[in-house]
Amino acid sequence: MAADAPSGTTAEIIPSTSAKRSFAIANEPTFMHAVDFLKKHAQIPCFNVLSGSQRHLKQSVLAIYKKLVIDDDETSLTRFAGRDADLQAVSDELRTVSMWGDRRLIYVEDADDFVTNHRGALEKLIEKPFKKSVLVLDVQSWPKTTRIYKQVAAKGLEVECSDLKGAQLVKWLQDSAAETYGQTIARDAAALMIELVGSELGMLDTELAKLASYVGTRANIEIEDVKAMVGGWRTETTWAMTDATRDNDLDFALSALDQLLTAGEPPIKLLGGISYTFKKFSHAADLARSVSLDQALRQAGIFPMAIMPGQNYLRRLGRHNAERLLRKLLEADAGLKGANPLPERFQLERLLLELAGRLA
Repeated sequence: MAADAPSGTTAEIIPSTSAKRSFAIANEPTFMHAVDFLKKHAQIPCFNVLSGSQRHLKQSVLAIYKKLVIDDDETSLTRFAGRDADLQAVSDELRTVSMWGDRRLIYVEDADDFVTNHRGALEKLIEKPFKKSVLVLDVQSWPKTTRIYKQVAAKGLEVECSDLKGAQLVKWLQDSAAETYGQTIARDAAALMIELVGSELGMLDTELAKLASYVGTRANIEIEDVKAMVGGWRTETTWAMTDATRDNDLDFALSALDQLLTAGEPPIKLLGGISYTFKKFSHAADLARSVSLDQALRQAGIFPMAIMPGQNYLRRLGRHNAERLLRKLLEADAGLKGANPLPERFQLERLLLELAGRLA
């Protein structure tokens, strides 16, 4: 095909008619987090960077690029594996005019080495891009101290696809449930999913799809749905273990822990389930300084059926031990992550004894 001459400016790709309404916004940014980009797409320049480690976000962002730049026409998309990408081949694709459309999308995956090896040529490309092609570099790291970073900040677009944490991750899960499945997920249920599954968005999305199918036409996904569907018998056994620890039934709690560890359940994941329950008791102990114990437990998120057992538990522990619950959980977390050389099984067994009030 005929070559497309490079432009002296960072010409923006004009969207097709079908995409215009969701494409253009005023005051185009040069940096966005993927969560924001997916809600309000920026104008797509010729040079783009997807930075960070969250593969699920990168795939979602790329899907938007495909829609806006090439109308989902796969024949106008060329992918390169970064470690094997050749600069000349990438350049040839950028300058080639598509047979089937008037724009092309070039995507270089795992492009960290590609950027390092061809930084000078890429810097020139930012200054003089091929006006009918869009280049997207998928990188893990994008240092702010480099010249190419500053050039992209001035004339391109970086979409950050980094890990989500805390409230931002919970909100992503709630937004995904609403936007993808038309359902709401309670905050406690979302937080529990994260404790059980982790922060990998692809895995969370898979579990969310299962939950949406499980609840069917019901509008809300509740915590009991998560307990029933996420993790199977391991999850049920974890809750039984925490309830037994609360109720001072250490024989059952330690037997359940042994069953879970023998089945290959990761200790750090088990700690997530334990922490989910006992952090609420820690919070209730703090609230009980100013309100009744019953009210404190409710405000801390303890479910109605567990209010009476929770009151019995905190009274049995006493204020001094109850106020040390969070510290015990944090010490266990640090220990399982390498701060404690003792075997992981021993550390979890000791934690259960501490939480039950058997050890100081």
